[in-house]
Amino acid sequence: MNATPGMSRRGFLGATARVGGTVLLTLSLPGWATAGKRQAAAAAAQLNAWLVIDADNTVSVIVDRCEMGQGVYTALPMLLAEELHVRFEAIKVIAAPVADVYVSPGNGGQITGTSNSVQESWDKLRLAGAQARTLLIAAAANLWGVDAATCHAHDGIITGPADKTLTYGAVAAAAAKLPIPHDVPLKSSRQFKLIGKPRRRLDSPGKVDGSAQFGIDVKLPGMLHAALAQSPVLGGKMTALDAAAAQAMPGVRKVLIVDSGVAVVAEHYWQALQARKQLNITWDPGANAGLDTASVYQLLETAAKTDPNLTARADGDAPAVLGKSANLLHAVYELPLLAHATMEPMNCTADVTAHGCDLYVGTQVPQVAQTTAAAVAGLDPSQVRVFTTLLGGGFGRRLDVDFIPAAVAASKALGVPVKLIWTREDDMSHGTYRPPAREEITAALDDAGRLIAWSLHITSPSITARMFPPVKGVDDSVIEAAVNCPYAVPNYSLTYTRREIGVDVAYMRSVSHAANCFAIESFMDEAAHAAGKDPIEFRLSLLEQKPRERRVIQLAAERAKWRHTAAGRFQGMAFMAGYGTPLAQVVEISIEDGQLKVHRITCVVDCGQMVNPRIVESQIVSGIIFGLTSALWGNITLVGGEVQEKNFNAYRVLRGNEVPALDVHLLDSDAPPGGIGEPGVPPVAPALCNAIFAATGQRIRRLPVAAQGLLPATASLV
Repeated sequence: MNATPGMSRRGFLGATARVGGTVLLTLSLPGWATAGKRQAAAAAAQLNAWLVIDADNTVSVIVDRCEMGQGVYTALPMLLAEELHVRFEAIKVIAAPVADVYVSPGNGGQITGTSNSVQESWDKLRLAGAQARTLLIAAAANLWGVDAATCHAHDGIITGPADKTLTYGAVAAAAAKLPIPHDVPLKSSRQFKLIGKPRRRLDSPGKVDGSAQFGIDVKLPGMLHAALAQSPVLGGKMTALDAAAAQAMPGVRKVLIVDSGVAVVAEHYWQALQARKQLNITWDPGANAGLDTASVYQLLETAAKTDPNLTARADGDAPAVLGKSANLLHAVYELPLLAHATMEPMNCTADVTAHGCDLYVGTQVPQVAQTTAAAVAGLDPSQVRVFTTLLGGGFGRRLDVDFIPAAVAASKALGVPVKLIWTREDDMSHGTYRPPAREEITAALDDAGRLIAWSLHITSPSITARMFPPVKGVDDSVIEAAVNCPYAVPNYSLTYTRREIGVDVAYMRSVSHAANCFAIESFMDEAAHAAGKDPIEFRLSLLEQKPRERRVIQLAAERAKWRHTAAGRFQGMAFMAGYGTPLAQVVEISIEDGQLKVHRITCVVDCGQMVNPRIVESQIVSGIIFGLTSALWGNITLVGGEVQEKNFNAYRVLRGNEVPALDVHLLDSDAPPGGIGEPGVPPVAPALCNAIFAATGQRIRRLPVAAQGLLPATASLV
C-alpha cells in the first residue's frame, strides 16, 4: 500500500513529502489524487505533528500507529477530522516516520499494541484538529482584516463576513507561522458529526482490488530476493556449511552466513528457495535438543511447587482463610504455546548504501526496526529511513524484529536492495510464541455458598524479560486480568513464579488476559456449580459495586436467552474487564455424534465512547474468531526442540464455513474509550469450555479442546 503497483523506486520516494526535515510516506488509498497531480512538497504546510495541508487543499493526517487490520487508518483520522471540520472522505493518510513526537507514552516507544491506539489519541488528535482549525481561521481573518470570531469553517473552507471564502490550502502556509493556540475547547459528544458514526474503512477497497501494498508486495529496481535457512531446533547454531551446490544453481548471487542462519540471495525468490534446499549445513541443536511439550509442562509444574514466588496482589488474608476452611475448591489450568499465525509471513526489504539504509517493512515497532537495521548496517539510526507498509496481520508477532537483520546484512553485502521472505513453514516453526502457563487456583466457599477466599498462582516464562529487560518484581504482562480482577472476594491472593523454558516467548493478541481469563472464568463456573448457583447469578453477586460489568453480563444473558435454549443446546458464559472494556460472552453448543458444534456466540461490549462502531464490531468479531481458533486447535508442540506444526494443515485455524452465528451488541456509553482489538479474544475459551461442561459434565482444564480426547481434532462447526 505504500507504493502504487509498478511504481519505480524513484517515483516511490518522490511520492513522499519531506516536511520539517522528516520523511513522511503518503499512502495511496483509493480515491486519492496521484502524486503527479499534487503540488510540490515545498508547498505543503505542517500545522502540527499530525496534520499537513497542501496549497491545493489536500489534507493529510499523520497516523502514528501501524495498520494491521485494526482500522487505525480510518479511526484516528476521524478524530482529527471531527475538530478540523473537513470532509472525511477527502483525507489522506501518512504513515508516521520514526520520530520522538510519535512515541506512545502508554507503550514506552513508537509501538502499536496493547489496544490503546484510540485511547491515547482520543484527546491529542481532537486537540490537534481544533488547534489547526483555529490557526486556519485566524490566518484567514488576518488576511481579511476582520475579527476571527466572525469567521467559521466547514468542509475545509473558511467563511468570513460578506460571505468571503478561502480554502484551508490557501492559508495553510500563513497559519503554520502563527503561535499555537492554547485552551482550545473541544466538542462535546452531543456535537459530534463524525465520531460515533459508522464509516467505511479507507483501506478496504485497495485490499479487495489488490492495489493495497503490504511488505511482501514491495518492488524496487534491481532488487534481489533472499531465503533464510535456520536451525530446525529452536535456538540451534550452525557449525559447518558447504554451499557449493547452492552457489552453482541458476540465478544465485550469493550465499552468506548471518546471525540467524544462512541466507541465499538470488534473482528470483523461487531460485533462492530451490538453492536453499541444496545447502549442506551442520547444526548444533544446543540446549533444546531434548525439549518437548511434555517436558515444558513438567518444568512449569516443578517450578510452581519448588521455586520462589512473587506476590502481585494480597487482599485480606487468603492463606489463613483457606487454611481453616472446610469447603475448599482446587483446580489447575494449563495453557499451551501458541503461534501468531499471521496471514502474511515475515518479510523485509532493505536497501543499504554507504550513506544510509531504506527499510520497507510491516512492523509494529518502527523505532526498534530502525535501530536494529542501523546496528547491522553499521550506520547511525538517523541514517535509516523506515517505510512502514501495511501489515498482513500482527497480533504481536511484528513486535519482534528477528526477520529484519538478515535482509539488511544481505543488502549490505551485495550493494543492492534485497527482499527477504520467510516461507509459511519458516514462520510457523521459527517464530516467537505465546508462553505456556500453569495456573493453580484454590478457593473457599462459606456455608451460604459465597466465595470468601481465592488464591491464584501463575507459573510462566516472562515475555518482558526477553524483549524489554530488565524486569523488576512481577512481570505485569503475566498478571493481566488477574491483578485487576473485579470480583469482590474479600481475601484475594495472586502470586507468580517465573520459569523460562528455553523458547522465545512473545506478546500475542490479548497477552496474558487470555490465559488468566481462561483460568478465572473456568474456575468461576466450577465455584458456581459447587455452590449450587446459576453461573451468571454467582458472578453478579460478586459485582454488586460494578454497574458497567453487571450490565454487560445481564444483557448478554438476556440476548442469548440464557437457560432457555432448544433441546440439545447447552450454554456457557465468561466475562472479562480488560483494556478499559468490560464484556461478556455466551457460547451455545451441541454435541452431535460425538462432535462439537458451536451454534452461536453472543457478546455484549461496553468499550466506552466509540469512534467508529463499524470498526469496533469488526474487531470484536475478529477477536472472537481468533479466540475460538485458539481454544479449539491452538497448540505448538515440540519434539526434540523442533516445532511440529509447519503450516495451516497442522496448525488449524477457523474456516469461513465454520464460523458460528455471532451476535455482537455494542452498548452506548459516556465512559472514556476502551481498547477493542484484544478484549474479544479471552472470554471465548472459558465460555466454550463451560458450555462443554454443561453438555457433558466434563471439565477441560488444559487447552486446546481438540487435544483432550473429548472431541475429534476435526470438529465441525456450524
